[in-house]
Amino acid sequence: MLRACHLPPIATPALCALRLSLIPSLHLSSPSNLHKVSTLAPFQTSVPQTFTPTSPYLSPWSLKRVFPMQGHPCPKGAASFSAGGNSEGSREILVQHLLVKEDDQKLLLDLQQRVSGGEDLSDLAVEYSICPSKEEGGMLGWVRKGQMVPEFEEAAFNAPLNKVVRCKTKFGWHLLQVLSEREESLLQDIQTEEFHAKMQDPNFLEEAQLIDVREPDEVARASLPGFQVFPLQQFGIWGPEITTKLDPQKDTYVMCHHGMRSLQVAKWLQTQGFKRIFNVSGGIHAYAVKADQSIPTY
Repeated sequence: MLRACHLPPIATPALCALRLSLIPSLHLSSPSNLHKVSTLAPFQTSVPQTFTPTSPYLSPWSLKRVFPMQGHPCPKGAASFSAGGNSEGSREILVQHLLVKEDDQKLLLDLQQRVSGGEDLSDLAVEYSICPSKEEGGMLGWVRKGQMVPEFEEAAFNAPLNKVVRCKTKFGWHLLQVLSEREESLLQDIQTEEFHAKMQDPNFLEEAQLIDVREPDEVARASLPGFQVFPLQQFGIWGPEITTKLDPQKDTYVMCHHGMRSLQVAKWLQTQGFKRIFNVSGGIHAYAVKADQSIPTY
């Protein structure tokens, strides 16, 4: 699912219900116009799925839906209650939840009984949750360790699949459900000199997929061969279809002018199930200065 939470922390408590560092928020703006955009922010974030951008490349629109990944529907599992389980290791989990106030014990017990009776947690979240994620049926998307407040993280990462677990955080009482799990993906910077060496190998362009997230006028000034252009300000067009345009299983390299917009997109791709993502450190500017002086700078 797509959510974007802002790279810097979003301070509003009502919008920061769970995550310590949620999903990448994309900063979409034009150099002359800075706006904040948001689509879902039920979390307390330090890294970045509501778009809340703040880079010099923020566009003045608001994305109000969380886009499900193509081919990765959010399952509705038959739920039962559990005290937790055990699984450890380098993995990500797909979580949905609902949140009620700490003193609303009667509602909490009633909701537990209704889930045990066969009602779906996501349907109840829409009606009763006080977390902004209620707009998406309580879906928080794929999370890794270190992204959630400790109490929620402990409960979620110890919960068996499809078991509804109750836990308490400073925000109130949660009923949470882990719907799926997968191996954690890789996201790292690649230096321009190393990337340039890879570009000299003809097989590299066949085996990897390269994304340039700059705007068309920037690409016209300077570009590298083999890159598909996905302008960040056109995210609303290509974002919902990204897994039909690109293969999440292939190594994916993301580039922009100086490496900031590309890092935001790389973090978002990680939430969309891409397994190995590399951000070109310093962007095409660093590539032109350090690796290939034939590329114009601007």
